[in-house]
Amino acid sequence: MLPRTLFAFAALACGAAPAPAGVAAPEPPPKPKLVVLIAVDQLRGDYIPRWSAQLSGGLGRFWREGAFFAEGRQDHAVTETAPGHSTMLSGRFPAHTNIITNEHGVLDPSSPLLELKDAGLGASPRRFRGTTLYDWMRSADHDSRVLAVSRKDRGAILPLGRFKGDVFWYSGGIFTTSTWYRSDTLPGWVREWNATEPVKKLAGWVWNPVLQEPGAYPEPDSVAVENGGRDIAFPHQLTSNVDAAAIVLPNYPVTDSLTLAFALRGVERLRLGQGKATDLLVLSLSSTDAVGHGYGPDSRELHDQVIHLDRWLGGFLDSLWAIVPRDRTLLALTGDHGIVSMPEYVATVLGRKSGRIWFNDLAAELNSAFAPALVGRDLFGFYDGILAGDVAALARAGVKTDSVAQALAARMSATPGVRRVFTPATLKAAPASDPDAILCRRSLPDDFGWLACGFVQPDYVWSPAITIAMHGSAHPDDQRVPVAFLGSGIAARQYPDTVSTTDIAPTLAVLIGVRPTERLDGHVLPQVAPRTAR
Repeated sequence: MLPRTLFAFAALACGAAPAPAGVAAPEPPPKPKLVVLIAVDQLRGDYIPRWSAQLSGGLGRFWREGAFFAEGRQDHAVTETAPGHSTMLSGRFPAHTNIITNEHGVLDPSSPLLELKDAGLGASPRRFRGTTLYDWMRSADHDSRVLAVSRKDRGAILPLGRFKGDVFWYSGGIFTTSTWYRSDTLPGWVREWNATEPVKKLAGWVWNPVLQEPGAYPEPDSVAVENGGRDIAFPHQLTSNVDAAAIVLPNYPVTDSLTLAFALRGVERLRLGQGKATDLLVLSLSSTDAVGHGYGPDSRELHDQVIHLDRWLGGFLDSLWAIVPRDRTLLALTGDHGIVSMPEYVATVLGRKSGRIWFNDLAAELNSAFAPALVGRDLFGFYDGILAGDVAALARAGVKTDSVAQALAARMSATPGVRRVFTPATLKAAPASDPDAILCRRSLPDDFGWLACGFVQPDYVWSPAITIAMHGSAHPDDQRVPVAFLGSGIAARQYPDTVSTTDIAPTLAVLIGVRPTERLDGHVLPQVAPRTAR
């Protein structure tokens, strides 16, 4: 039985029996009334197949009842949350969405958050370029409505691009939004939700494993390098102090339950799927990312987090289908990135050479050396393999940027664990078929200022000296995410094909009968939506 959560989902009997042999094929399924994107932060592509026998809820439904691609890819160089989310409903790589890293994502001081004492830095899609599936849906039918919900601002914002709709995320103990979307106050239903003090109800929540059968979790319960060496064994308890709980709540699985409950309330109040047009719901669930960073992908905690997510997502789907019939919903599932094993785990448990590499020192040297040329400009920084900054300002000051880039690349390449480094000049000269060059070109817009784009060797990570698991590199485990579709007329099958997250939007567009309004990097997946059949 699941631990106490904020809400209880109604269980409904769903599904239809296959037609008997010899019976004519049924009419094409009705046009969906609701499209749902479920993005699970840090959901690696191998998790669901590995634990499929234990998944009886929402993830299990995608595996057994949907079109499932375990070999999905966030196929660009910087595998962070912001660029990953920007690909899902745009059908384009980060080089074309202009969302290159988390730092170059949604941070926007000019769009502060609403109804918080400490509004933080603010957030908006101001940097985002181009359109998304929802823009195409609105072009086809202006009455189409949308709701996007996440624990993270970038998870809610970026799948919708620049559209100013109902977009909410968790911050400071409540769900909020920024002035990009609303001028002054939150909608009444959101204020009512926040007034119920959900964090107060969850304070003191105890995280126990879902599965109690002996041997259900092959991973050891206590590994010294997990979670910085603190609180490494079950049970894990959320503090009962409400103010403190509001801050650390995102590190616990129950945050996914909270996010799903809030989203369901929004579906009800906004009457998504109840009108004549097709509506869109975007859900980004972030607890897997927090648990994966803290305990690593090889931990019992991560395994149990996926089981929790499966159960809560199953309850959510049951409740959603009580509002919008299952045969009128179309769902897609994916992740914004994967993750690699913690270097300390690789070294102490697996016995392989590993390490962490970070080049903030090089960025600091640049900032110091060229400070006069950078007055009033963005300073240089290092972001998961990318040494970036205001290269144009250096050029205007007479600095030979090619020489600077070449010197930096040489220093980076001499560091143990660095496999390869491009400069703008060497990237331009690289063959079109070079796989590393392809990933860099998919991450870096033509007008983005950068000096070096690096790649690490296996078992090395881009990371400062902190003992947590990390993603962000072009390692296959960082790129690998599931891509799955579930809905009427979609055959239940598991495919071995390698696909891209940029394929999700064009595939959904064909399934609901809308057209992209710009050129895309992704392609329609014929296994899911044969063009000739729609």
